[in-house]
Formats: sequence, C-alpha cells, structure tokens
Amino acid sequence: MIQVKCEGHQFEREIGLILALFYEDPEIVYVSEWKGSDSLRIRLSLEERGDGVCATGELHAGDRHEKRMVERPYTVLEEKEQRKIAKRAVSYVLLQLLEELTGIEQGWGVLTGIRPTKLMHSLLSSGAEREAVHCRLQKDYMVRPHKLSLLQEIVDRQLKVVPDFYQIDRELSVYIGIPFCPTKCAYCTFPAYAIRSHTASVNPFLEGLHYEIERMGQWLTERDMRITSIYFGGGTPTSITADDMDQLFQTMHRTFPHMDGVRELTVEAGRPDTITREKLDVMKRWEVDRISINPQSFTQETLRAIGRHHTVEETIEKYHLAMEMGLTNINMDLIIGLPGEGLKEWEHSLREVEKLMPTSLTVHTLSFKRASEMTQNKERYQVASREEVSRMMELASRWTREKGYHPYYLYRQKNILGNLENVGYALEGQESIYNIMIMEEAQTILGLGCGAVSKLMAPGSGKLVRWPNPKDPKTYNETYRTLTEEKLRDLDQVYGGMSTQASVEKAGAGK
Repeated sequence: MIQVKCEGHQFEREIGLILALFYEDPEIVYVSEWKGSDSLRIRLSLEERGDGVCATGELHAGDRHEKRMVERPYTVLEEKEQRKIAKRAVSYVLLQLLEELTGIEQGWGVLTGIRPTKLMHSLLSSGAEREAVHCRLQKDYMVRPHKLSLLQEIVDRQLKVVPDFYQIDRELSVYIGIPFCPTKCAYCTFPAYAIRSHTASVNPFLEGLHYEIERMGQWLTERDMRITSIYFGGGTPTSITADDMDQLFQTMHRTFPHMDGVRELTVEAGRPDTITREKLDVMKRWEVDRISINPQSFTQETLRAIGRHHTVEETIEKYHLAMEMGLTNINMDLIIGLPGEGLKEWEHSLREVEKLMPTSLTVHTLSFKRASEMTQNKERYQVASREEVSRMMELASRWTREKGYHPYYLYRQKNILGNLENVGYALEGQESIYNIMIMEEAQTILGLGCGAVSKLMAPGSGKLVRWPNPKDPKTYNETYRTLTEEKLRDLDQVYGGMSTQASVEKAGAGK
C-alpha cells in the first residue's frame, strides 16, 4: 500500500500515473493523516510563490527518508497553462523521489500521456531553436538525453519524408476501418470480431461503408479537398472477400477527388491467414502502395498462446507471394514481451526477419490494455521482467540500425511493459506517411467504417475534434446513415463553411 498526502493541490490522477511507472497495480490511498508506518508514505506539497510555484516532496520507506523540491516560474498568464506547470512540478518531484528509492531511471521522465514527437514538433514549429527545445524537455519534463536523441532523429526523418509537414493540415488523410478478423488476439482491444461468427453482419456493414465513403467523397469533392494518405485498417481488412475489396476500391476511386494525387495507399493485410493470391491481385490492380503482413512473433507456441491461428510458415509464404506479385513495400509488426517470450525468442524473431528484410518493421512493446482478454486474465499470461524487456528493446534498436533501418515514428501507451515505447523503423524512402500523420495529429484524419475515429482539425487551428464511429457492427449497421449526416454537419462546423482555398488563406494570414 502507498499512502499519499496532498497539500495545496489535488493532482491525484497525475500522481497515480507516475506511481504506475514504478509499481504494477499500486494500491494508492490518499490520506490527510498517516495510518501506521509499515507502508510507503509520500507527502507532496504545492505552494504559490509570486510568479510561480514551488513543489516539495517527502518520501518515507522504512528507515529511508528522501526530500526533493523544485520551483517553476509561470511563463504564461492563462490559468489553464499555469495549472499544467503546477502539475508538472508535482510530478517532477515525485519522479525524483521514486527514482532515488527504486534505482529505476525513467527515460521519458514525467511524460506519461503525451505523444513525445508531437510535443517536440510543437516546440520546434513555434520557432524555438533545437538546443532550447532539448533544454526545456530535460528541465520541465525530465526526459533523458538518449530519448531526446531518438526524438530528434524521428522528427528530422519525418520532416524529410513530409517536407510540407507544418502546412500538411491543408490536406487530410482517410482511415477506413473493417472490423473483422479470423480470430481475436488476446492482447487486442481494437474493434475486431471473428468473421465466421459474424457473417450476418458483413454485408450490412459493407453497405454502410459504401454509403459513408460516397457521402464523404461528395463532401471532399465539393471542397476540392486534397487527400494525403488512405489507410485500410481494422480488424483485418483482408478478412473480407476479394470481390468485396474490389468493390470498395471502385467506390473510393469513383467518389474521392484527386486520387491520382494521394501520396500513399496502405492496406493492413496483417493476418497471413487472410491473404490470398486473388486479394493481392485486387490490391495490385488498384495500385496499393504498401501492405502489412504481421507475424508478431516467429515462435509457434507464442502464436497459439495469443490466439493467432496462423503458422510461422504461412507468414513467410504469404510474404514471398506478395513480393512475387509486385507488392514489395511490406511492413511487419513484432511485439516485445509476449507471453512466454524472453530475449532468446526475441533474437529468434529478429533472425527470421533478417531472412526476409521487409521494407519497414514496427516494434511494439506489449501493453496490458484494460479491455483485452490478456489483461483480464493476467495469471494465465506470464511475461518478461522489466529488465529483460528493456534488453529486448535495446537489441531491437541496435539490430535495426545495423540492418539499415531508421526510426521514423514513435508512440507510447498506458500500461506498457517497462514504460517503453512503440517504434516504427523503415529502410530509406519506405516510411509510412499515414503513420506519421496519425501519430503526430498534424491534420484531419477522416475515419470511416466500424470503430474508426475521426480527428477533425481546421487548417491553421491546431485544435482537434474527436468523432468516434460505433465500435460494433450491429450498432454501425443500424445507425450509419444518421451518423454520417451528423459527421458531415460537424465537418462543416469545424471547417467553418469555407472552401479549402479560403481555409488555407485564412490559416496563412493568421501565422
């Protein structure tokens, strides 16, 4: 049990997030007076001091007593921003205390729910020099130098891949969600439904998706909107038939404007057991630029444990088939820390990837997501220790560099093993533009289909409006007409009734 006494503030959420970096499922009790002396006791005080704040922390654990203090000036007048500064100060002293107590260094400092690269982009785009940005991330957020180097490398790569990155909000990207899979993986919380037990929902869902694509296509055409990238995800899009895929591509090409100017079209054919020669032929004919074939692991026992009903041999076979048919820009996903896997199994997976050398490799660190089967039955899934997971990530970083891959996007999740990160690596010129757009939230992402989440952002505003579609096929099938019209109304409101050119001119005038 951890007792916490808050004085001068009520930042319980932030305190819980920092404690969770060091302890799995900590039992936190917020008290006004200490109860006994056999638990970890932490006092966190916040005091206003003129034009800033002072945060003080004290920690008692047995015979150990630690104390830290940090002062932070208010650099802005807005109350909301001042509150953020105060929260960071309290988080900062708590992190210092826990690092001293446990000996565990948190590379990301107090960054828990923030996309680190988005934060760096924001600071750089405001005109700050690189050295000043690094200094601020170290001082305010306690980000360590090795993580800063990784962030800077990724930001530099993204600006090379998308040279107009800081003006890309004049365009938008499209995500099309197809919520069916052969089976649902134990770690998954995405909208994914076993297609064999939901066959009655497939055709009504596709009918709704065609409707949504057509109506959104009309809206895009009326505004002469440019599309940066299109991504078919899910679920597993290749769970549906080749004919159904072909018809979706037909509708999309008929209704979306400027298809010849789309920079990237990706289909996540993630499950090898859904890939056929006929489906690959459809994707090739419609000029799909990039696909994913995701092994997650090259250990068969692991695949069985997590509910992926395909074989290692199928992954390799379908990879070679796609290459043979001319779909050569192939991403593979691997997950660090899957049940029963340690450094030995991870080394084996990397050796198998080396035989194939896909154009990109996304390295995920297992995250215990609240709604996943794995999280709800943790006792059945034994995972590696924090130390071993860290060694696996270090090996991934070293291995990718040696093989000519470079990191180009990064994101973090709650409850991720070792408080690490997910990193996308790619060979030169093979980076996914959509992955950069969605992770950096640099433009509107128009989400269509079941479980898709739109993130609407008018050019020049930097403000996102989140717009989720229903997660389950039944609700989507019953409501797609209504939800599409509601989304169109909200799009009109976000974009202010202006034409795209007018939006661009207004955005330019405001800079």
